[in-house]
Amino acid sequence: MADIYGFDAFSPKQIAEKVDNIGVTKARLPLLSMVMLGVLAGAFIGLGALYFVLIKSDANLGFGTSQMLGGLAFSLGLLLVVVAGAELFTGNNLLAMAWADNKITTTELLRNWLVVACSNFIGAAGLAVLVYVSGHTELNHGVIAERYLQIAQAKCSLPFWTAFFRGVLCNILVCMAIWMAMAGRSVVDKAVAIVFPISAFVAAGFEHSIANMFFIPLAMCIKAFSGTAAATATDALGWLGFIGNLIPVILGNLVGGSVLVGLVYYVIYLRKPVLPSDKT
Repeated sequence: MADIYGFDAFSPKQIAEKVDNIGVTKARLPLLSMVMLGVLAGAFIGLGALYFVLIKSDANLGFGTSQMLGGLAFSLGLLLVVVAGAELFTGNNLLAMAWADNKITTTELLRNWLVVACSNFIGAAGLAVLVYVSGHTELNHGVIAERYLQIAQAKCSLPFWTAFFRGVLCNILVCMAIWMAMAGRSVVDKAVAIVFPISAFVAAGFEHSIANMFFIPLAMCIKAFSGTAAATATDALGWLGFIGNLIPVILGNLVGGSVLVGLVYYVIYLRKPVLPSDKT
């Protein structure tokens, strides 16, 4: 009965083969499809970030509780990406497996990463503008706006290497969430696989480049147009601070996802053993 209904999960070896083959498909998507799916993913992650801030704006919650519940809420973003379908830069770092397996070229790999990252920015920043003009940040007597400013100010103030290593740790967990979601055969399977790694990276305060493409532009809108005392106090918040955050976080996400997950699992499950005859 279990075989008929597929209650069993895919094995790690099968997951590696799926990620490898899906990487080829993702790398060769038509440009328009890749861009549109990338825009969707940026907006989806932004919705998860919005949900996170709603939880964090409740001053009655303790630090640990708000971080954990906020992380659970943020999981909405990756659930939408995986279940509804979208192209997310941080998840697509797993294309390194197909590249290492010589199934896609370096040009195809870099094209996917560049197009998807830029499209994610359009989706995330575009959602940030929509959220601002909707008046959402005025909820809870403006506490939500203040929370966005605090979050973005802290991100823009991070030293380079702190942001880098937080980016590494973040994308290890994000790519592990996607990896484990590949083992599932149902939406429920995928949801369970996603929630724990994603809530863990958020609760731990790690850095996700696409989420920051929502947090910081929205905070910049608040700072530019609200004129409140809280907004004027965010001295590190601006384009220089935004770029100063994105560069190390993107690099960290790349190392965490492509090297410490994608290439590690490639070596474990897909790398062809070198036979003595091959050395001659």
